[in-house]
Amino acid sequence: MKVLMINGSPRVKGNTYIALHEMEKIFSENGVETEIVQVGNRDIRGCIACGSCAEKGKCVFDDMVNETASKFEACDGLVIASLVYYASANATLIAFLDRLFYSTHFDKTMKVGASVVAARRGGLSSTFDELNKYFAITGMPVASSQYWNSIHGGIPGEAQQDAEGLQTMRTLAKNMTFLMKSIQLGKEKFGLPEKEEHLWTNFIR
Repeated sequence: MKVLMINGSPRVKGNTYIALHEMEKIFSENGVETEIVQVGNRDIRGCIACGSCAEKGKCVFDDMVNETASKFEACDGLVIASLVYYASANATLIAFLDRLFYSTHFDKTMKVGASVVAARRGGLSSTFDELNKYFAITGMPVASSQYWNSIHGGIPGEAQQDAEGLQTMRTLAKNMTFLMKSIQLGKEKFGLPEKEEHLWTNFIR
């Protein structure tokens, strides 16, 4: 099994990474392969709603969004991690996620998702909610922990002192591993849920 981990922090080894690395250790103990993709320090533009991905099967901007798409398709679980800006995720990460989820047309049903947030003090819950919306709209079960998936730290490395936050990350990785393995067994025995044809409506008809 494999988990793809998206680091939305511009700091490669900052507090967001500490949270992801704590999860990595648990995944490794349970035989789950991981890969961290560093997004927060990259130059990534937002979606322009051109619709080209519907024809091409990939984003018209050929950058790390397209590079990550195949990794996303191949993984069993996805962890999205961000530090907090003004009670929101890093804008570079959001641009990346908007394009990654919209331009990839493979079935994401039952891939397990988890979001992780890091901050000095506040804005964690709103950022956590923001990131979880990507999973909820694509049929991805959301893994939970013993608390909201957050860790505290201001200066780089300070999150290493947040004992409860680190424990929350370990518990999240354990729960996510169990959920992925359970879903794999369920797919082998029962298959994926039957899908209805999607009904597209709006508020004026």
